[in-house]
Amino acid sequence: MALSSSSSWLKLNGSTYSNSVFPRDLKASWVYSLRQLLVPSTAGNSFGRQSFVNVKPVCAELKRSDSVVSLAATLVAPEVEDEIENEENYEKLAKEMENASPLKIIDKALEKFGNDIAIAFSGAEDVALIEYAKLTGRPFRVFSLDTGRLNAETYQFFDTVEKHYGIHIEYAFPDAVEVQALVRTKGLFSFYEDGHQECCRIRKVRPLRRALKGLRAWITGQRKDQSPGTRSEIPVVQFDPSFEGIRGGVGSLVKWNPLANVEGRDIWNFLLAMNVPVNSLHSQGYISIGCEPCTRPVLPGQHEREGRWWWEDAKAKECGLHKGNIKQEDKSQLFSSNGSGVAQHMNGSSTISDLFKSQNLVNLSRTGIENLARLENRKEPWIVVLYAPWCRFCQAMEGSYIELAEQLEGTGVKVGKFRADGDQKGFAKQELQLGSFPTILFFPRHSSKPIKYPSEKRDVDSLMAFVNALR
Repeated sequence: MALSSSSSWLKLNGSTYSNSVFPRDLKASWVYSLRQLLVPSTAGNSFGRQSFVNVKPVCAELKRSDSVVSLAATLVAPEVEDEIENEENYEKLAKEMENASPLKIIDKALEKFGNDIAIAFSGAEDVALIEYAKLTGRPFRVFSLDTGRLNAETYQFFDTVEKHYGIHIEYAFPDAVEVQALVRTKGLFSFYEDGHQECCRIRKVRPLRRALKGLRAWITGQRKDQSPGTRSEIPVVQFDPSFEGIRGGVGSLVKWNPLANVEGRDIWNFLLAMNVPVNSLHSQGYISIGCEPCTRPVLPGQHEREGRWWWEDAKAKECGLHKGNIKQEDKSQLFSSNGSGVAQHMNGSSTISDLFKSQNLVNLSRTGIENLARLENRKEPWIVVLYAPWCRFCQAMEGSYIELAEQLEGTGVKVGKFRADGDQKGFAKQELQLGSFPTILFFPRHSSKPIKYPSEKRDVDSLMAFVNALR
């Protein structure tokens, strides 16, 4: 591998790269960085040094027709089939592996979940995850979201990666009807005017949700230094706060972030040292790569995230795939200034952003839900969520509940929400069967008593089945 550098450009095997992507002291640091990335540190954890370099790489052989959902739904790794996940266990594991190398973390993830885990590959520098997986010698799976609006270079890179590693990437696509409706009603570039969240929800979040419903765990390329505003505290392993796995319900999906504690420059040192193929867009000044209309090169000295959704607030640049990273409220604001330890959200003074914002949802006041509960003969059935914006379980089901409202639009079933924390909590407990957040109630057309949704599975399919059984 030939390396040469100048004041502003770096040449690698005949290709020229900008120093905004590769550090100037690359030649002096890549050997040390490679050793740090490959060999886990013994400081602060119970894992000794171990080398995987000589292990023969093995990749899962998948047919192109295989999908994340169908394959994972039929094959379960025998060593984890009857295991019950526990949040405290994963918090402990995250602390134990905090100083472990990405290679050690990925090896642990693949060992634990077998064929029920997959690597999320975006076509950017997270190709490092695939290289690490290959080095473990274990079978592994890779999936990616094809939004239909990626750069041509990214599609070419997908093909290069498949051939380089001898794998088939499992692609997830957005629903064609939803994309068509968005484009016909708002045009191709509505996100420049009203924000990227709606487009990302259709093209990325929902396809990801469907894909993850066929898994028990996934591996992401998130790093703390990627976005200080939203990713500064991500652990190396956690229960996913936003999505559900194959078993359904909160805590049914485990999220691994092996690169969480690795700096971007060290990732690039590793990619260069291992002669890993990279997206040609990187040589043009792109660092964080997403959809073509929403991604642009960054200038030297700019943070990599400044190239994404540059027209929006720089503190919350997430498309929804890692929505759980966004802090709803600083922890110091949860308590009253007099030091009494009473959470502000308990008395209704919280400043947390509201949830379930959609034109298809009715925001019920105290009077509104009281009137709804009194009616014995309603013109239309209702489904209503009793929620608190600060509740992480409510936050996790936001996407599926909004999607439910969209699917029920025009069917004769009304979808509503009622904020039941603070001053309304006592009333909700006494009159509305509130036990914990969220509580979901169905108000039938010809019955005065609402029916409480009994399951912790809050994906859109489960909620729709509940509605269809009662309306």
